[in-house]
Amino acid sequence: MKKYLLLPTFLFFVNVLLAQTNLKVTNPVAEQVMLGNYNPSDFMASVVINDPATLVSAIHDEISTDSLQVYITRLSEFRNRNSGSDTLSTIEGIGAARNWIEEKFQQFSAANEDRLQTGFFQYDEEICGMSRHKNTIAVLPGMDATDHSIIIIEGHMDSRCAGLCDIDCDAEGVEDNASGTVLVMELARVMSQYSFNQTIVFMATTAEEQGLLGANAFAQWCENENIPVKAVFNNDVVGGVICGETSSEPSCPGFNHVDSTQVRLFSFGGFNSPNKGLSRFIKLEYQEELLPLVSVPMMLTIMSAEDRTGRGSDHIPFRERGYAAMRFCSANEHGNADVSDPDYHDRQHTSEDILGVDTDNDMVVDSFFVDFNYLARNATINGVAASMAAIGPKTPIEFIYQEGGDKEIYVEITDPEDYLHYRIGLRALSNDFDTIYTLVGSKIGTFQHDSPGTFLPLSIASVDTNGIESLFTGEQLPDALGVNDPTLEERMKAIELVQNKPNPFDEATTIGFYVNKKMSYQKAFIIIYDLSGMEIERIPTQIQKGMNEVLYTHGYNKVGTFVYSLVIDGNVIDSKKMIFSN
Repeated sequence: MKKYLLLPTFLFFVNVLLAQTNLKVTNPVAEQVMLGNYNPSDFMASVVINDPATLVSAIHDEISTDSLQVYITRLSEFRNRNSGSDTLSTIEGIGAARNWIEEKFQQFSAANEDRLQTGFFQYDEEICGMSRHKNTIAVLPGMDATDHSIIIIEGHMDSRCAGLCDIDCDAEGVEDNASGTVLVMELARVMSQYSFNQTIVFMATTAEEQGLLGANAFAQWCENENIPVKAVFNNDVVGGVICGETSSEPSCPGFNHVDSTQVRLFSFGGFNSPNKGLSRFIKLEYQEELLPLVSVPMMLTIMSAEDRTGRGSDHIPFRERGYAAMRFCSANEHGNADVSDPDYHDRQHTSEDILGVDTDNDMVVDSFFVDFNYLARNATINGVAASMAAIGPKTPIEFIYQEGGDKEIYVEITDPEDYLHYRIGLRALSNDFDTIYTLVGSKIGTFQHDSPGTFLPLSIASVDTNGIESLFTGEQLPDALGVNDPTLEERMKAIELVQNKPNPFDEATTIGFYVNKKMSYQKAFIIIYDLSGMEIERIPTQIQKGMNEVLYTHGYNKVGTFVYSLVIDGNVIDSKKMIFSN
């Protein structure tokens, strides 16, 4: 059984056993490309353009706000894109919308030597009275005949009003999520002009609003077919910059606050999370490849939680199957989608999620609720990171990491590709890299660090001759040895409660402790107190050798200093302070 909490505390969607059948790609060529059964030369461009600097510059220059506005205006005209809406009409409903998206993908392909393989990913499931549903896809075949990994850039095309299956209301769904859909379309238009080692799948999913069902079906198909998914870039609510009266934590500072220079990167996990690693990779590519070119710098915030409190999106089904997946989301959202509240006045999940307003009464919208410049910047960040992942080298297989005295670290890398050029990322108190070291000409290196604390997570990326890094390895902590079943005194020496990350934190933070001896126990908790000693929350945890972590969600718009303690069988092992600051 899978349960998705779609709205904060007031709407649960329970999908029993996810009865999705007849998973099918309608274009057999696109299917074989994703399966890796193809000859890359059959899809080779007449002129191969894949130089990193050229790709970054082209994506930066060619993402068009005009194109984004045209696409989003057209999507709004389909009136209702609910997953159970009309599939026969040519002018409204989910069927007309998905066919139009596929037609645009075909146009992009025709302009680029028919290299994009377009079509639908079809699955059968009873959703809102409709039994067959289709994601729209465009597949750009990769050039590497030895590595058939795929990279997915997605956004859901379905919309909704207050009623989960209301197919009669006006549900233009501009911010949620025409914004993400047109971002995917524009990247397909621009990136199909260029060549990449790995295959890129551009996908507009359906039934996100009913429980992430279109994404789940595709993720299930990838798992069934053993398709190596390298990374998933999910875009959901990525064009709005105006804060509503409400917002899902952690979000807006207040009603009508505007933020057009920040994008949030949501992903699951803490230590050794491939999803957080993907988010760090995206931020690194922005800082090093794109930032020198931009006129409006963006702040990329790596969030602690997988999504906003009580909410979810299409990256989750991929993450659940072990694929590295994350979500782009605007800094500000217009509403927390609590449409059951009679005092709810925001646009998300209502008929008011529209293109904008006509301020001069000339029957033409002239004040838009989506900021197309902001949307274009988000598209560029997506495109550059996906491009670098799709042309970069292979990730090292494994490495040895040891910590010595005087804040010295030692690494030894196993890399059969012999790149002999590596980036070594060290983290301390946040979700971001604290320090990045460079190792050239060797697979063994010793480095000094001045980061606070011990047992610092470390990960490594290969670097190719073009200076592009791979995705990073999973994180490791320095090697530690121990014995079994220590006494209480030995337990206290064998366990280190580490500083929460991030600290100060926003809405959520990861609390970890490192165990260097295997031990038996009955019950263990992380307990949160305020400074008066009042218990705020008690979180059960396991005690396993190595790093152990729990996610503590405190809530948004709250500040203060708190204490957290690790308690095993009623004994306080250690305590630390943490700061909440919004």
